[in-house]
Amino acid sequence: MNHDKVEKNINLMAILIVIVISIGGLVEIIPLMASSDATEPYEGIKPYPPLRLAGRDIYVREGCYLCHSQQIRPFRSETERYGPYSVAGEFVYDRPFQFGSKRTGPDLARVGKRYSDEWHRIHLLGPRDVVPESNMPAYVWLEHAMLDGDLITRKLRALQILGDPYTDEDIAGAAAAVEGKTELDALIAYLQDLGTVRSAR
Repeated sequence: MNHDKVEKNINLMAILIVIVISIGGLVEIIPLMASSDATEPYEGIKPYPPLRLAGRDIYVREGCYLCHSQQIRPFRSETERYGPYSVAGEFVYDRPFQFGSKRTGPDLARVGKRYSDEWHRIHLLGPRDVVPESNMPAYVWLEHAMLDGDLITRKLRALQILGDPYTDEDIAGAAAAVEGKTELDALIAYLQDLGTVRSAR
């Protein structure tokens, strides 16, 4: 094909660009869809219990992923600082996954159980009380916002329809599992679970 014709015909160029991008995308995506490593849960990974699921939704709602990634890359500089590198099977129940690409704050993929619940509580309510140089905002409203049991029940039911292995008993007990809990309790429960299965190996 004459190169001048492609450069002078914007419609033809657009069609060729779409074809090339589509082929490149398929080459990247299809092998992942066929790989059990990317579609099957890593050993020990289970769907989030109600309180942690609520915490994850708060994490997403508050935009925590804008400053904190949850993906440790397979480089020595990262594994020495954060722990074992991330594998796809850790994130099969995440919709959407929280990999992120910005690290204004540290990666949180292995933060679970590194600090006490009280440390997280203080840090979320007043970050500079524990990390003086922090530029993270305080999330004081989470301490007073109560979780909605009906909402978390509906979320579990929707995730069950999408294929997450929640039982009818899990769904029936969801409201009771978050009763009397605040959004701060839920966010701490989510953070305390991050990476604990893989970091223990």
